[in-house]
Amino acid sequence: MSSQGKHSGEEMASTGIGAGKRRRAVEKQTQLDFELDFFEGILRRNPDFIDVLRAHGNNLTLKCRYEDGLKIDRRLIELRPHDALAYYNLACSYSLLKKVDLSLRALRRSLELGYHDFRFLREDRDLASLRRDSRFRKLLREFENQAK
Repeated sequence: MSSQGKHSGEEMASTGIGAGKRRRAVEKQTQLDFELDFFEGILRRNPDFIDVLRAHGNNLTLKCRYEDGLKIDRRLIELRPHDALAYYNLACSYSLLKKVDLSLRALRRSLELGYHDFRFLREDRDLASLRRDSRFRKLLREFENQAK
């Protein structure tokens, strides 16, 4: 997908003073910005759209909007209380906000619910604030041993 999108012939042919400004603004908008706006519009109409919530939460994190991403992750937990990936993403949001205790608690719940991609857990940059904590290593050992 192009990050600038396609313009209709009408839009390009506009000659009003504001048309040039609008065109430049659209050209500066990135794909990520477009998706943030697009998903926000969808969520205004359908706030419980799981797939859009997941994508939107990921995009918010990519834009370093961690508090907003945390709100999305909390909403996903409300809607899907037995979803291991939702708890994993919640752990990532807490970690990015340096809330280590809450992150470890959410990560434990994710593992209890079946998240077992231990290799990714060890490499995920979102969990960097946990790696220095001995409880993180202990938690991984505990669940890796159960998975064997």
